[in-house]
Amino acid sequence: MQKVVVSGSFDDIRSRQVRFLNEAAHLGEVHALIWSDAVARRLTGKAARFPQAERQYLVQAIRYVAHASLVDELVGVDGLPQAPPGLAQGNGQPVAWAWDEDDDSPARRAFCQQNGVDYRVLRGSDLLGFPVPPAVETDATPGRKKVIVSGCFDWFHSGHVRFFEEASRLGDLYVVVGHDANVRLLKGEGHPLFPQDERRYMVQAARYVHQALVSSGSGWMDAEPEVERIKPDIYVVNEDGDKPEKREFCAAHGLEYVVLKRTPKEGLPPRQSTFLRGF
Repeated sequence: MQKVVVSGSFDDIRSRQVRFLNEAAHLGEVHALIWSDAVARRLTGKAARFPQAERQYLVQAIRYVAHASLVDELVGVDGLPQAPPGLAQGNGQPVAWAWDEDDDSPARRAFCQQNGVDYRVLRGSDLLGFPVPPAVETDATPGRKKVIVSGCFDWFHSGHVRFFEEASRLGDLYVVVGHDANVRLLKGEGHPLFPQDERRYMVQAARYVHQALVSSGSGWMDAEPEVERIKPDIYVVNEDGDKPEKREFCAAHGLEYVVLKRTPKEGLPPRQSTFLRGF
């Protein structure tokens, strides 16, 4: 399979960057070269909002990325990072370097041409919309339980990824993303920041998620219709999401109820959407 190199800071990652990784994966196996803190500062003139270890963790958690590594050296051509040994030559495999059209430049084209690397540009029109994967609600992995979580997931960050990672250890993970009207009902005007289809897409992009859906109910148990359809074995919440309504529902329906502590990945700072968005 062709190796597809992508590079950048991947700082405060948003849906366009994930759509770019998604489309790049159609070209081959994606290897993300993530600018280190030093490189990010050198190229942008300011510190990255999120530290390099957190950015690497988040990018590696995207299902479209085969490998994510930090780079601390540049080749001196228009901000191109030095690819790890063996990747530039592809070990006998063809290599492509993919760019968002906003980052296209003559110097980058020339560098790839001189080094025998296929130069691919993904247009903005290629990155529109939020594709919905086929439903897998009835596809239980043999020997694994079905696990469900629900929430707003309004600002995709490493805390969400860590929550999904831990919950997925209990079984196939289904994530029910709150629909826009219910999020406003529970959190007030100004919420959510991102529409439900975009939030669902970002959640589905996490490799730990078996399937992401949009809720169709209301209140704290807006995921009730989806629970009835999926028929999970376990309902997982974090400490903030632990609500009496959820406990009562699980007790009445014979679901195991698990509360996970909000613990960041080792070495990473804790993250909450409320603090990131500022309200």
